[in-house]
Amino acid sequence: MIEINSKKIQDEKDFVSALKLFSPGTSIRLAIDDILRAGMGALIVIESENLFETVEKGFKINSKFNSQKLVELAKMDGAIIISKDLKKILYANAYLFPNTKIPTRETGTRHKVGERTAVQANTIVIAVSERKNKITLYHKNARHELEQSSEILRKATETLQILEKQVEIFDDALTHLNILEINNLVTISDICNILQKITIIKKVSEIVKRYLIELGREGIIVSMRLKELTKNLNKNREMILKDYFKSKSNKIDILLEEMNFDFLLETSNLSRILFDELHDRPISSIGTRILSKTNLLEKDIEILMANYETLDKIFRASKESLNKLFKNENFIESLREDLENLKDKILAGKKI
Repeated sequence: MIEINSKKIQDEKDFVSALKLFSPGTSIRLAIDDILRAGMGALIVIESENLFETVEKGFKINSKFNSQKLVELAKMDGAIIISKDLKKILYANAYLFPNTKIPTRETGTRHKVGERTAVQANTIVIAVSERKNKITLYHKNARHELEQSSEILRKATETLQILEKQVEIFDDALTHLNILEINNLVTISDICNILQKITIIKKVSEIVKRYLIELGREGIIVSMRLKELTKNLNKNREMILKDYFKSKSNKIDILLEEMNFDFLLETSNLSRILFDELHDRPISSIGTRILSKTNLLEKDIEILMANYETLDKIFRASKESLNKLFKNENFIESLREDLENLKDKILAGKKI
């Protein structure tokens, strides 16, 4: 069974928030880019509760943040310390002495100190390397190189093209699932297949979103296309889970979130984890997703699902049995016509 690691999820959210602070166009990112272009190195540390346990403060600056001022202070040795809200430069020429027993992946002195300080002080550290011509962000235990916006845009565009293809494949699979559902021919493998595709799309879209955070205002066109591609994704995912897992849908959603790409590529893994099955077997939809495409009110959909249990039984319901539920001939005629029109569209292979 896959473990649900809430700490890992929260750490990822915190790291994404940290990335937003240094997206292109922000004052601090402009200053950091200027430091790199000037061929200088720097260590920039964001204030935290226990930061000063690992710092000799150096020169007290305590002045309003200014990009030009930050570049000038980078000419001095030592680290620059900035307030939590990034509105003030607190100290310059500060000396960092984190615990040397903290593991580090780095080789250079500045980067070792930066990574260890981020871990020990539970904060954000930016290391600018004049020798390697790169900017590295450390946030707690995470490490990330800040690239030029042109390179990030290239990667975002390439990933978006992959996403477009995945969405096209998913749309075809969903159209096929529609036909299977109204004929009660769905099996576990069909559901695992559709959940595999929709989860891969979600994970690829998260990668694009990460690039958009790094791009800041320069990613608006990519952002618009991403929204267009994924506008119905969450709704479809939610309704498919409700159709086949009912009250367990939230738990299943979390399990899917925790699966990595390698695990997802084998639909047998999904069958084992989600259904506790190794063999294929028939499974029926309760009808949430398909019935949402009709003109029915939610309360009427709930009545139908509660009384007929599966979608195919709703489509095959007789006028007499419907009359016992609704006791309104005009409504029943409208309902049957609505269902018949929807069925014709589905069997014709149209998107609904």
